[in-house]
Amino acid sequence: MKTNIITGFHAIEETVKSQSENKNIDNTENTTKIFYSKAGPRVKKILELAKKANIPCEKKTDRELNALVKNLPERLREHRGIVLSGKTPTRLSIDTLMAEFADKKSAFFVLLDSITDPHNIGSIIRSADQLGVDAVILPERNSAGGYEVIAKISSGASAWVPVIYVKNLIRVAQMLKREGFWIYGADGNGEDVHSINFAEKTVLVMGSEGKGIAQHLKDTCDKIVSIPTQGRLDSLNVSVAAGILFYEISRR
Repeated sequence: MKTNIITGFHAIEETVKSQSENKNIDNTENTTKIFYSKAGPRVKKILELAKKANIPCEKKTDRELNALVKNLPERLREHRGIVLSGKTPTRLSIDTLMAEFADKKSAFFVLLDSITDPHNIGSIIRSADQLGVDAVILPERNSAGGYEVIAKISSGASAWVPVIYVKNLIRVAQMLKREGFWIYGADGNGEDVHSINFAEKTVLVMGSEGKGIAQHLKDTCDKIVSIPTQGRLDSLNVSVAAGILFYEISRR
């Protein structure tokens, strides 16, 4: 397994909290460790949580922390005096996810097609955590990034919402349909979301603001839904639209 370096107070704090609580993470080979250089209030809070979770903490110099983060993408290198290091947790596979929800009456998954902007992905995962989404499914290629990026841009929400990478979104959508899920695609030309009676087992497919959902993936959808708007711009930001649709679906 790859060793990851996570930066950002929220991302580290939520990762620490999830170590002992999150059923979506396999802790049998837990190698998580925290390195810190400054013990300000935010860092002290994280260190206390780490102690409760039996995560070792070690004091380092700022120069040593800089060396730990030097190979990260530039936007992730600001460590603010604390860094979390550990092997990538074993996340649920799509098959394991399906098995977990096979006997449940209700489930809500989100498929994100070609959404590559990290900030949009992060906002969507944070909304997913707040509004009852059971899993976010991303393509292995043409997405925003790996575990380190997702952890920071979602402010740690990915520690609680399973984020699953798959090779082929179309095949996954077809598999979910066979398992009794209804597939809803978000598009500006769809049916008014307020008129939709969403199924108990729902999959929402969202595409990028520019291209939307790929046509072959759209063809697998049972319904295309849209958010009625009154403005003159062409469309809502995808993360804003996601939050609205998540709320509507959570009311089903």
